[in-house]
Amino acid sequence: MWEKFRGMPGGSRVFSLAFTWRAPYFRSIRPRFVQVSPNYASLVLPKRRAVQNHIGTVHAIAVCNGLEAAMGALAEATVPSGKRWLPKGMEVAYLAKSTSDLTCSAETDPAAWTAGPDVPVRVKATRDDGTVVVEGTINLWVTDKK
Repeated sequence: MWEKFRGMPGGSRVFSLAFTWRAPYFRSIRPRFVQVSPNYASLVLPKRRAVQNHIGTVHAIAVCNGLEAAMGALAEATVPSGKRWLPKGMEVAYLAKSTSDLTCSAETDPAAWTAGPDVPVRVKATRDDGTVVVEGTINLWVTDKK
């Protein structure tokens, strides 16, 4: 779907809306996808009042939602045909305050998809000034479709 929409005017916005229509939980963070391709996806998580905590930074769980959305787009673009994926766990480290819009990215090694059922996806969230505020791994369980 990304390839279909990305070349159109406003295509990334249409994709982002379609993504949150399919997975409504992510509507709360209003992701704006920047890139979706096999083994890599990124989106912008806008800093706005609805995702802020009591000190005015982007709430840690909102950041995790952005990372999971990026991972999900990557997984859909990468999973081999005949396979399915489920998130198995997430391990993240909070490194700095989330004081601006964030770019959430997810990345995998191509060989990981054929090596076994466990597929680690590296994720990170970066502030506008380039500071990494959260990084970690989301582990996927990739199995044959039944």
